[in-house]
Amino acid sequence: MELKLPREGAAFCTQDCFKASWTSHKSVHLKAKLSAPGTGENSSLVSEGWRYCIKKGQARTPKLPHFDWTGTLRPYPISSKLTVPAYIELPDWALDGTPKVEPNSDLQHVVEIKTPDQIERMRETCRIAREVLDAAARMIRPGVTTDEIDRVVHEATITA
Repeated sequence: MELKLPREGAAFCTQDCFKASWTSHKSVHLKAKLSAPGTGENSSLVSEGWRYCIKKGQARTPKLPHFDWTGTLRPYPISSKLTVPAYIELPDWALDGTPKVEPNSDLQHVVEIKTPDQIERMRETCRIAREVLDAAARMIRPGVTTDEIDRVVHEATITA
C-alpha cells in the first residue's frame, strides 16, 4: 500500500502460494521502490565500483541490493582482495567460499581420534591464532578502519 501497488493480484490464497510467488512478488516491490521519487541515490552507487554479496557463497556483484535504508549509514565499498603467498596452500573453499571436500567427508559421521602429533599441531595452530587475535586487538581504537585491522591480521597470519 505504501508503494501504491495495484490491489489486484496482491492477495495469496495460502502461505505456500505466497512462498511459491515470493520471487516475482519481491521484484514488483523492487521495481516500485526504484521508480519511486527520491531513490536515485541507490542507482548512482551502482556505477561507483561498489561490490555486494547478495547471497552467501555467491560471487560479489556491483548490483546494489534492495534495502529499506534508515538513517545515513550505508555499506562501504569492499576493499581489494589481499594476496596469499604461493607457498601457502589454499583450502578448496578459498576462491568461492563453498567447501567441496568436507561436506562429503567420512569425518562428518565419525569422531576422529587425534594422534599425539595432530594434537601438538592443533596446539601450535591455536597459539598462532591467539597471537593473530592479539595483534588485531592492539589495533582497535577510534578512527582505525577495519581495512587497517584486516591488513594487520593478514600480515600476522601469513608470517606465522
